[in-house]
Order: sequence, then structure tokens, then C-alpha cells
Amino acid sequence: MAQKPTIPKGTRDFLPFEILRRNYIFDTIRGVFQQFSYLPIETPAMENLSVLLGKYGEEGDKLLFKVLNSGDFKPQWSTDLDAQQLSLAICEKGLRYDLTVPFARFVTQHQNEIQFPFKRYQIQPVWRADRPQKGRYREFYQCDVDVIGSRSLTNEAELVKIIETVYNKLKINVVTKINNRKILSGIAEYIGYPDQIIDITIAIDKLEKIGLDKVIEELQSKNIRTDAIQKLTPILLLSGDYDAKIAALKTVLAGSDIAQQGIAEIEQLWRYLRLMQVTMPYELDLSLARGLNYYTGAIFEVKPLDTEMGSICGGGRYDNLTGIFGLKDVSGVGISFGADRIYDVMESLNIFPKETTHCKLMFVNFGETELNFVLPILNTLRYNGIACQLYPDANKLQKQFSYADANQIPFVAMIGETEKQNGTLSLKTMQTGVQETLTVEQLIQKITTHA
Repeated sequence: MAQKPTIPKGTRDFLPFEILRRNYIFDTIRGVFQQFSYLPIETPAMENLSVLLGKYGEEGDKLLFKVLNSGDFKPQWSTDLDAQQLSLAICEKGLRYDLTVPFARFVTQHQNEIQFPFKRYQIQPVWRADRPQKGRYREFYQCDVDVIGSRSLTNEAELVKIIETVYNKLKINVVTKINNRKILSGIAEYIGYPDQIIDITIAIDKLEKIGLDKVIEELQSKNIRTDAIQKLTPILLLSGDYDAKIAALKTVLAGSDIAQQGIAEIEQLWRYLRLMQVTMPYELDLSLARGLNYYTGAIFEVKPLDTEMGSICGGGRYDNLTGIFGLKDVSGVGISFGADRIYDVMESLNIFPKETTHCKLMFVNFGETELNFVLPILNTLRYNGIACQLYPDANKLQKQFSYADANQIPFVAMIGETEKQNGTLSLKTMQTGVQETLTVEQLIQKITTHA
């Protein structure tokens, strides 16, 4: 029996119509990045594990796909190694987990070839050994945009404006949640656990997903005392508008210098967002932590308003990431758009453009004689930038029209005996069923002006 073909869990094949829709998303995002003057780069799918490990926290390290050493190597290991230790003994490389850490490596390696502040965008796949579920894949694309080499909060404001512009163009209603890592550090100080900031942020970042009771259980499992959790809970549950939350934070965290720095940064960012006339909903969310270790300032997360889906964009400020690779005091800030989740949102809301094919026109195939007229016209149309095709076989008309309909080709052209004699063609608009007689010049005009 032949083996049934399958693909790894958490990965997908894409049909042509899906690729065309995905390209619509990529092209839209890329266009906005370029509109804001960001430059493209690419990095390899694989990085050395020394670059990746330790940058995403303990949980992130477990989700790295490691690549087995190739060639004639003779690994040496002890029989008492655990799975993690064994994998490191036979793997020196791994698939990239995100685009930010490879970007930090790129900046350090090419620091003499780029101009700071460096504004880059990158659209490439990443891999995570996560448990596949709705909206979560093991192979997926990220669309990153970063500024590195500047501490100005105008960069944060510009990224929020990019978020607004992208989702306006894609017609997705979103809310952008904003927090600051310095405020979270101040909260950790306030409850008496400044050295467990990572444990605390990982737990509270799950508040919306698992609820307050489960977050408390996780904090208790990390040996956070009950009285500290009781001090933390009211902060996480702060209600009211932005001004009310800021006023409460200033009072509660008055004894924390780092928290006051974070509050001042949030206030400055809000001033810039108002000056940049950001009309998209955005809010201060004190439970937003994003558990990655490298964030040091602003943190962003974007969620759709009209459908159930997790984050479709996120990011933040990182001050020390390139320092790990030897380039000190270079601060950056960036966001990442999750193209696959954006696709799922647009599909669920049915907001993709109706025409998803490049092909604008198909010629019906009546047989060899008619091809003498059709093939030169195809050349003329393509020369004029019109994507068109000839149905390759002289099949029944119904089958040819069904093919055009299934592939969402908006126009079908026919050249029969009458058309050959008159030097014209018959053009059918598939959406309306209207049929008209045109010259080639009139056809070019109609197709090129068709929206």
C-alpha cells in the first residue's frame, strides 16, 4: 500500500488563491514600511544556537527547533545527559525563533556597513516547536519593522502609527495595548520581589488567557508570598481611563524610581500619539508583559476587535540586545506583524478583495485555426502589461467558462468566424454576464481601466 502523504503538524501547504491572498497582506505591509522609509534586509533560516539560546527565556529555549549536525561527525556524550543536554551535544544550529534576535546579530556583525539610526524591515518565516492550535503554527511568517540606534520615543509613536496605517489598509479594526517594562519592574519592587521580575511577567502576561485565579496559582508556584500577590492584584485590575490609571500608578509606585521613569515614558508617548493624530483605539494595559527577556521599555500588543483571535502584532523597546553580541549601548524598538493570524482574521471576516487572481482575461480555445488570431493578440496584451492566458485545450465551452469562473478571471474573450472576418473579438464580463464586441485597442483600454 502506498504511504499516505502528510506534512509535519503545525505546518501548511498553500493553494494558489491562498498565496495570492497572503501576497496581498505582505504587499500591503511592505508598502507601509516603505512609506515610513524603512529598508529591507534578510537573514538565514538557521542561526548558531549560541545566538538563539538564552534570549527568549526558559520556555522559549524549549521551543527552539535544533538542527542536527551534518557530515561525518562523531558526537561524544555521556549516557546520563537529559534530552536538552543531548540535543546541544549533537546540534550547533537552530531555526530562527523570531526575527529580532537575528536582527541584533546582524546589526552587530554589519555595524560598519549600516548607518545609525538604522530603520529596517524584514518579512520571513520563523519556527517554534509549539503545540499547534487555532491561530498558532510551528512555521509562520513575521513582518518586522525596527529602529535601532536611537532612544527617542518618537520611534515608538511612529510604530503605533504604522500599526494604524497597516490595519486601516487591511480594513481590520484593532486595539493597541501598551505598557512599559520599567513599570513592571517597579511593580516587582513594590511587592518585594525585584529579582523575580521574569517569573512575575510570565505569569501576569497570561491574565487574559487563563484568568486571575490561575495567574495567582502560577505566582504561588514561584514562591511569591500571599501578601505580595494581594498588593499586586489591585494594580493588575486597575480600571478607568488612561488618566485615572496614570494617577493611580504615580501614587502606588511613588517609591520606585524605575517605575516613575516608565510612567514618564508612557506620558511622553501619549503626547506624541496625539500629535501624530492616531485615531485607532489604544490603551494602557498593566497586565501586558510579553514574556520575552529582552524588552526594557515600551511594550505593544495588537488585537482584532471583530473576531476572536490572539495577538496579531506585538513588540517593544530593547536596550541591551546587541550588547549580548558585543555592541554596547545601542537601543532599539520594533514590532512584528503576524501574517498568518492576520490571514485568519481576514478570512473569518470575509474582507479579502474579491479578485485574488493576477489573470485579468482568458481567451476561449475554439481550435487550431482560431489560434492563428489569438496568439499574436496575447503577445500584444502582455506587452501592454495585461495578465492574460489562453485555455490550452479546445474543450466544451461550458468547461472553459467554468475554469475562468473558478479562477475568478473577470473577463473571457472569444474569437470565432465572425470576429475573424471583422478583426474584432467578443468580450464577456463574468460578474455581470454582459457581452460586447471590441477591437484589440478597445479591449486594452477596457482591461487597463478596470478596477
